[in-house]
Amino acid sequence: MRIPAAGVGTGPFLTLGLAADGTVEVPSVADADRIGWYDKGVTPGETGPAVLIGHFDTVEGPAVLKDVSRVRVGDEITVTRADGTTAVFRVRELEQADKDAFPTAKVYGDTRGPELRLVTCGGEPADGHRPDDIILYADLTAARAA
Repeated sequence: MRIPAAGVGTGPFLTLGLAADGTVEVPSVADADRIGWYDKGVTPGETGPAVLIGHFDTVEGPAVLKDVSRVRVGDEITVTRADGTTAVFRVRELEQADKDAFPTAKVYGDTRGPELRLVTCGGEPADGHRPDDIILYADLTAARAA
């Protein structure tokens, strides 16, 4: 995955499922330099919302999405898929939401075409945790063969 605006170039994706409490897993602190893909949804480039999750920071310091604030509407995100093709997305919206008011339907709900959601933490730390989530919504603009 590449997000030039945020200086991200990482891969392959971690596979994330559901935690014991029913919430979506997040990458471990040891994997803070990688992005995870929520495997109960579609893969990037398929119709529907592909959900990717990465850390902004951890107790050990900055993480893979530390520069997410540099991303703007219109910026490009590219994902190299397991089959070698590349899915190119363009950011359409940025959202900061309180974790207690997470826009679940907007992030995980059905879409007409291939879309990408990239989720990380945000907000000023309180009690050792960031209270918000930063969500990037992006639409597929191109699919390139290997």
